[in-house]
Amino acid sequence: MNLRKGQLEFGGNRIKVFHDDVLAKEIISNHILSALPKSINRELVVVCIGTDRSTGDSLGPLTGTLLEETGLACFNVYGTLDKPVHALNLEENIERIYQKHHDPFIIAVDACLGKMKSVGMIQIGDGPVKPGAGVKKDLPPVGDIHITGIVNISGFMEFTVLQNTRLNLVLKMAKLIAAGISRANLHLQYQNAMISMNSGQAKEKLI
Repeated sequence: MNLRKGQLEFGGNRIKVFHDDVLAKEIISNHILSALPKSINRELVVVCIGTDRSTGDSLGPLTGTLLEETGLACFNVYGTLDKPVHALNLEENIERIYQKHHDPFIIAVDACLGKMKSVGMIQIGDGPVKPGAGVKKDLPPVGDIHITGIVNISGFMEFTVLQNTRLNLVLKMAKLIAAGISRANLHLQYQNAMISMNSGQAKEKLI
């Protein structure tokens, strides 16, 4: 969970979209696809950071659970309601990801606090998030790209604010992020199927 805007690390390529934008799913999906590595040897991993012990911080594990229930062929998902990835176990999970997956390309999903006018906004951009600042724990940044959802306002009694964040908003944002990633997954599946089919046709011509 990122408690303050200054604790997010953004690259130069970032978009913002509100959760009730009718094109939000397509915008999220298209930005993910444009950011993915060209190398086919890198495995794609989604790390959904947070805990269900705090309503505001449950964006990540809610998103991970929705993705796990959908079933993704092209993305590996870490961080669900059943097995959350949070500040206290983040390092061991990241270590496990690098041991299990070859040169992983990581999409980090996390909740954050921001200005009142930005509540309900989803941000997608290059570079990592920096979890753990809220528990004063020095943790490594996570993600080649990040998706963050502004779930409430920052600046005053932030842990109380997190506890009193409306689940309705967090769930809507989680569903939207999951839908965007699922749409990107379908695109990649289709793309891989076309490559496989064309490769098979090319081999037939050589026989």
